[in-house]
Amino acid sequence: MTPTRKATIQGVGLGFLAGYVDTLGFVALFGLFTAHVTGNFVLIGAGLSQMSSGSGAGSLLIKFLAFPAFIGGVVVARLFIAAMERRQRPALQLALVLQLVFLISFMLLGILASPVGVVQTPLAICAGMSGAIAMGVHSANARLLMPQLAPTSLMTGNVTQIVIDAVDIARGAADTATRARCGKFIWPVLAFGIGAIIAAYTYLLTGFWALLLPISILAGLVLMENRPVTDIG
Repeated sequence: MTPTRKATIQGVGLGFLAGYVDTLGFVALFGLFTAHVTGNFVLIGAGLSQMSSGSGAGSLLIKFLAFPAFIGGVVVARLFIAAMERRQRPALQLALVLQLVFLISFMLLGILASPVGVVQTPLAICAGMSGAIAMGVHSANARLLMPQLAPTSLMTGNVTQIVIDAVDIARGAADTATRARCGKFIWPVLAFGIGAIIAAYTYLLTGFWALLLPISILAGLVLMENRPVTDIG
């Protein structure tokens, strides 16, 4: 497997996973974004304004807790990766396993909390926090161990870069590096969008068992780390 092919598989797989998990959390758990921290801030602000106007917005507890949970995932990942590197262990593979553990926990706690109604039960909140921690680990892993990839969970910057590069390509001002960057950024964006769409429908059909799909993708990425990377594929 060549480095380019491996990076493409990682970008598509992790982009799909991020869109899928973020959407499933939103649909299943009271509009919770597990990976999109700023989205939770917007919803908290909207909810508080509705409460102050007397219209009510329900409990915002799960959204308030998602931020420290996400930060906790980043902290855990950073310390874990540092420890693995210090011991000369396969940091990326083990960091993906760490994310896998929290993602499985998200699924199991969600199943135990089901059916999820309008009341935010302790089990439902714990499920949401596990999802947020998993995506905090996801973001830290990408930033620390996969800098060659386009961001796989925050799409706004990716879309901006794609549009800039597409305009340069259209006006004939793009060099080889610009074309390559455009190709690198576009696949995670497409995968994220497809993952978001599939997650919404799959959750409606299977509930939290729908998380088996991103869990399988992440497990595949863990196993892929056992394959040697060469320049000739």
